Amino acid sequence: MASNTSFSGALPSSIGNLRHLSELYLSSCQFNGTLSNSLSNLTQLRDLDLSNNNFTGPMPPFGMVKNLIFLDLSYNNMSINGNDANVDQISFPNIKLLYLASCNIQSFPRFLMNQSTLISLDLSDNNIQGVVPNWIWKLQSLQWLNISHNFLTELEGSLQNLTSIWVVDLHNNQLQGCIPVFPESIGFLDYSTNNFSVIPHDIGNYLSSAFFISLSNNNLQGSIPHSLCKASNLQVLDISFNNISGTISPCLITMTSTLEALNLKKNNLNGSLPDMFPTSCVVNTLNFHGNLLHGPIPKSLSHCSSLNVLDIGSNQMVDRFPCFLTKIPTLSVLVLWNNKFYGSIECSHLVENKPNWKMIQIVDIASNNFNGKLLEKIFTSWDRMKHDEDVVSGNNYIPGSIESYYQDSVTITCKGQQMELVKILTIYTVIDFSSNSFEGPIPMVVMDFKALYVLNFSNNGLYGEIPSTVGNLKQLESLDLSNNFLVGGIPVQIASLSFLSSLNLSSNRLAVKISTGTQIQSFEESSFEGNDGLYGPPWTKKPNDKRQEMHPQLACRRLACSIDWNFISVELGFIFGLGIVIYPIMFWKHWRVKYWKLVDKTLCWIFSRMYMEYVTDRGQTYIVLRW
Repeated sequence: MASNTSFSGALPSSIGNLRHLSELYLSSCQFNGTLSNSLSNLTQLRDLDLSNNNFTGPMPPFGMVKNLIFLDLSYNNMSINGNDANVDQISFPNIKLLYLASCNIQSFPRFLMNQSTLISLDLSDNNIQGVVPNWIWKLQSLQWLNISHNFLTELEGSLQNLTSIWVVDLHNNQLQGCIPVFPESIGFLDYSTNNFSVIPHDIGNYLSSAFFISLSNNNLQGSIPHSLCKASNLQVLDISFNNISGTISPCLITMTSTLEALNLKKNNLNGSLPDMFPTSCVVNTLNFHGNLLHGPIPKSLSHCSSLNVLDIGSNQMVDRFPCFLTKIPTLSVLVLWNNKFYGSIECSHLVENKPNWKMIQIVDIASNNFNGKLLEKIFTSWDRMKHDEDVVSGNNYIPGSIESYYQDSVTITCKGQQMELVKILTIYTVIDFSSNSFEGPIPMVVMDFKALYVLNFSNNGLYGEIPSTVGNLKQLESLDLSNNFLVGGIPVQIASLSFLSSLNLSSNRLAVKISTGTQIQSFEESSFEGNDGLYGPPWTKKPNDKRQEMHPQLACRRLACSIDWNFISVELGFIFGLGIVIYPIMFWKHWRVKYWKLVDKTLCWIFSRMYMEYVTDRGQTYIVLRW
């Protein structure tokens, strides 16, 4: 065994002299050249692993190696011709595990037709085109099949005969039409990144043993079949990036008692999220990003105490900030971007220095209608953001039992561009509160987030100065504070942020000269425009001495944050109603007489001893109240 070593050069032909050798592991070395025909002399060989090297040429003749059980030639530069006469003559009567991934195979090798003992077959990352032949489904012992990353267009024959199959990976091909169904023995089925257009209405009837189903990135249309709810053992269901329409069935939500990941991202689903999350909810990942969902976030989501990722960005959800989510200590990612959420994000149950979101690493609530001040206590428990890369690098990924075969993906905005984070690193942290109506100073506690990569407070009503402690954000790559009412200068500490590659301070009220001889000069001039009092390179314009400082309370003239329109509406209504009563009394004598008669009668009714008496004086008759 010499795997993962620095051995290089050609494999010596003398290796064929080791006739009693039963195991040979030379994977992940630096061998090159063609494989020697002398390998066929190793008649006692049972396990041969030559994967991840630089071998070239055809597959050597293994005609005499009859005892081979395990063969791995994957990820070399070989060119195996499935129709080659030498390949056709290969026979492995005892082979169980055969891995030929990335071997430049053009067609299915015909010698596979007779491998009745084959359990696991990997032909992924090749150039196989056209139809998957019917004989593949007649390999009765086959349990694990990976033919992903090819150019396959069709599955030939019935798949129901392959009763032993457990794992089928067909992702990243050109398969089309209706999703084919496998026998009920199937556990793992990946149809992602193909051209399928139809989900069979009874697909769930064949998934009683399935724990992983991915139909993502196809052209699927119609609604989600109710039969999927019969797949009671599912841990992962991914139907993202399709054209699925209709509503989300309540039974799909109740499946979160066993389902650990539900991904319906980028479809055309409408309606509201059913408030049906069970008390036994075990879901880790919920992704509804990019649909047409409306209504509030279901309160029953609080039952999902192990939730890691919640992405409902780019929908039409209308609700206040979901404070109940802050009680889920495992939450790592929250994306509410581009909805219709409103109000303050302050939660009454939060107590300073009491941990709530100690695992949170990405909070994107941009492009909503949130308002109010950004109080320190909102951020104090975000412990993960306070640790730098050296502290958290020991745990590279979000924890979860399904991470070995499912990758979380989240869409965020970084450096002005939307980007997809796949298999989110725990060290990647994001705060995006942009395009809301927040006001007040920048919270000082945020300057303690040493692991922060992206900070975006743009398009709000923040005022005050940029804290000089911004220099603590050593991992920061993107800082956007544009379109606020910030005053003062640009802290020289920004120049110490060696990873900062995107900076936008435009459209504020920053003044004084920009420090020269620093990293700040490397940013575009557009990063500083719209600050009348700012001057110095890279900003070439002279300061405007006639500028007027805007008082922080006047900053809200661009926002609705300081105007309570509901209160104003009540005032206007009261004034209008009062005017309807007062105006006739003041200007119409007839109405004025009637009004005072009504007042007199009311007083007499209240005070029983009071009475009215008519008195005539100088030809005029008056009503006088007597006691």
